[in-house]
Amino acid sequence: MQDITYAWFNNAQPTGMVANFERIFRAQQRAYQKNLLPTAEERIENLKTLKRAIIQNRLRLANAMDMDFNGRSRDESYLAEVVCSLEAINHSIKRIKKWMKPSRRRPGYLFLPSRAKVYYQPLGIVGIIVPWNYPFYLMATPLVGALAAGNRVCVKMSKHTPNTAQTVKALLGEIFNEDLVAVFSGQEISGSEFSAQPWNHLLFTGSTVSGKDVMRSAAENLTPVTLELGGKSPAIISQEVPIMTAARRIAWGKLLNAGQTCVAPDHVLCPENRIDGFVESFREAVGRMYPTLKDNKDYTSIENDYQYERLQAFLSDAAAKGAGIIEINPAKECFAGTRKMPVYIILNVDAEMEVMKQEIFGPILPVVAYKTLEDAVSFVNCRPRPLALYYFDYNRKNIEYIIHNTHSGGILINDTIAHAAQHDLPFGGIGPSGMGVYHGWEGFLTFSKAKGVLIKPKFNSAEWIYPPYGRALHKLLYRFLFREGEGT
Repeated sequence: MQDITYAWFNNAQPTGMVANFERIFRAQQRAYQKNLLPTAEERIENLKTLKRAIIQNRLRLANAMDMDFNGRSRDESYLAEVVCSLEAINHSIKRIKKWMKPSRRRPGYLFLPSRAKVYYQPLGIVGIIVPWNYPFYLMATPLVGALAAGNRVCVKMSKHTPNTAQTVKALLGEIFNEDLVAVFSGQEISGSEFSAQPWNHLLFTGSTVSGKDVMRSAAENLTPVTLELGGKSPAIISQEVPIMTAARRIAWGKLLNAGQTCVAPDHVLCPENRIDGFVESFREAVGRMYPTLKDNKDYTSIENDYQYERLQAFLSDAAAKGAGIIEINPAKECFAGTRKMPVYIILNVDAEMEVMKQEIFGPILPVVAYKTLEDAVSFVNCRPRPLALYYFDYNRKNIEYIIHNTHSGGILINDTIAHAAQHDLPFGGIGPSGMGVYHGWEGFLTFSKAKGVLIKPKFNSAEWIYPPYGRALHKLLYRFLFREGEGT
């Protein structure tokens, strides 16, 4: 996903704030040592406490996000941040006891009699770095996974969402001791200082550039990292799918949070003979959902000036290089003095345009023509692996072809965005779009140490193969094990 990287990582802070952070970090380490394996009941109660606080403070959170964006849809804050966070909590509460049970494994027959199990142990202290685009959901979801696994957590909020940061800090400070969960604003500690701590695990959501900095910093302590980054997620329209169906669902995913979503459809791959139909259907879909834009509380603003200017530069660059730009502005409004934008479709794009090089992260949708499905797949596979891939078709053979012949963090068929809110599916990128997964069971595993344990009884068959070697039993064992390779 996009981030403001020019000042994110090396942002010096007053030493007093850093000292307070280090004090809390050490307090969490001591608390963890006193309770290495919190019970299922403790973990469930922590999550229930968090759930109650979210429900009671949902308006407070939505208002804070509205202030940070200077115009954030309350319903989008509720649906995409609050409701999805509550779903993550409910999913974990129902399954924590099952997840914590040691899983039985089968020892090799050479090691019988023995028993093998895998125990899931909390890692310890988890650091979570939160971006600005979904400042509550992308804090809450990894927090839920870390608490479900029995860890203690420090959260660093983005400096670009100061109101949300202070609200989250106050909210979690009211319900949790700081030696369990502590929150720091972007003004209190820099990304480099936060990443440099000896975390037992570090989860970062943000841009690929900043993700590399986080990984370098974490490497000094051999800290394992989960990176949720983003990328240019394509939406492929088939030759047969109803064009309005695809256009409406792409419009919803593209314009949620004004396109400032790591899994938003970045660009569309459309059969060349269907482009005109897609453009008109997309225009109609936008008009139905957002008959006005400027003063429409359902339509979110671009979060900050830097992002707004970056999007305007994309449009200027594309126009200068010969692209066709179609503005969708249903009520023909003027947006002067705001950070809200009309919706744009860009046609006749090429690889030299910045809009095709960088993740867009806004209400701009390039449309790329293709002739065959194989051409569309080749287009995707010749580029960095995206966080999400969307395909619109009802033909099972074509769907299987897309699934098996492309690489992406996840795939959603006949819709956009929704897969990221499924907490029984792993969520994470691949290559430039991220590293590692979380959500649900996979999140529990990410924040746990799966510790293999082999238990042997008093009788130990291994003694039969102790030295001296070369005895008859050794020869018989080798003959049995190597029989398939005889004569080679």
